Amino acid sequence: MPTSMPDIANQTAAQTEGTLDRVGMGNIEMPVMVAAKDEAERVVSAHIDAFVNLNDPKAKGIHMSRLYLLLDDLASNNTLTYQALTGLLNEFISSHEDLSDTAFVKFSFDYPMRREALISGKKGWRVYPVTIIGKIEQGKLDIELCIDIAYSSTCPCSAALARQLIQQAFASKFEQQDSIAKEDIQQWLGTTEGIVATPHSQRSIAEIKVKLNSMVSSFPITDIVDTVEASLQTPVQAAVKREDEQEFARLNGQNLMFCEDAARRVQHAMNLIEGYDDFWVKINHLESLHAHDAIAITTKGIEDGYKA
Repeated sequence: MPTSMPDIANQTAAQTEGTLDRVGMGNIEMPVMVAAKDEAERVVSAHIDAFVNLNDPKAKGIHMSRLYLLLDDLASNNTLTYQALTGLLNEFISSHEDLSDTAFVKFSFDYPMRREALISGKKGWRVYPVTIIGKIEQGKLDIELCIDIAYSSTCPCSAALARQLIQQAFASKFEQQDSIAKEDIQQWLGTTEGIVATPHSQRSIAEIKVKLNSMVSSFPITDIVDTVEASLQTPVQAAVKREDEQEFARLNGQNLMFCEDAARRVQHAMNLIEGYDDFWVKINHLESLHAHDAIAITTKGIEDGYKA
């Protein structure tokens, strides 16, 4: 083997001089141990983006292997927490002394959680897409937690139209009768003729982003999921028995909502929680009636904070 190897990045000047905002690697595959509040630490299969800037206009490039090895050290010997992420970003910069003064890292993974059915108590796994982003720019640390939460939404307009058709069907069925027995009405309501129309529902997604601070150690994934699902009342289920499916239908009927209603519910619930410097919410109703989606976006509304 040769006693020395060429180092083009250190020995060669840039072909064209100029600073670069970000240089690094995207979609790195790596298992990472994640610490989430009120959950056991668990390994997730993460895809990672890692970058620093390049301040020296004459430098050929950065040391990408240093970024990878720092990530590998975290994955092999540490747990991803707020403090570990902060340390990683600082190491990105210190490993590129005289080249970089900003750092960025993004961890994307599916986070599994055990969720209990509505009535039966049966439990099953739900998986929530999570993204954790950390960056240091101009000496300022910024750490963001993003979660996608699936739920069901039933259209209030469609429900009103369905009720009208049911009323019309009732009038048509019994218009010739001067008196109607309760048992006859009850039996009729249990038929497809009785419930002649149903409102349209659709799977929907609440995208949540929160700005975290140093008061956090383990990431509050469960807190956010519980808060959002409780505010919307119709979370997508895992293991279900018939009694759970019936309860899910009841909850959909009692929680009719446009995307605007859902956005306001989540906004109100998030405002009741202390500890988040800021939040951003995007409600996506993946319409079953239309070929397009219905969307509402809201924020905490602080000065210089998230914008729609």
